[in-house]
Amino acid sequence: MNDSERRSALGEFLRKRRSSLSPEDVGLPTGTRRRTAGLRREEVAQLTNIGTSWYVWLKQGRDVRPSIQVLESLAAALRLGPNERRHLFFLAGESLPPYLSPHG
Repeated sequence: MNDSERRSALGEFLRKRRSSLSPEDVGLPTGTRRRTAGLRREEVAQLTNIGTSWYVWLKQGRDVRPSIQVLESLAAALRLGPNERRHLFFLAGESLPPYLSPHG
């Protein structure tokens, strides 16, 4: 898989994961009308503590390099399990750091 394919696959992975979560799943209010299922891009960006534009660029497969901290924040915000987290890091072209338990 070349870099372009990997970035495209990262965008698709983020889109699918975002659509599989509801605001209630991550502790956010439902709000009013939703055109699509799942979290909004802005909500993922907020949960990840990154700008919406930065998240959109990742989702679009642009040639941006998310830091390990951003990837860890994405993994937490999207409620990724160990295998999904490993896949996220692979698609981002980063080595997988040790898993840090949220409880120490």
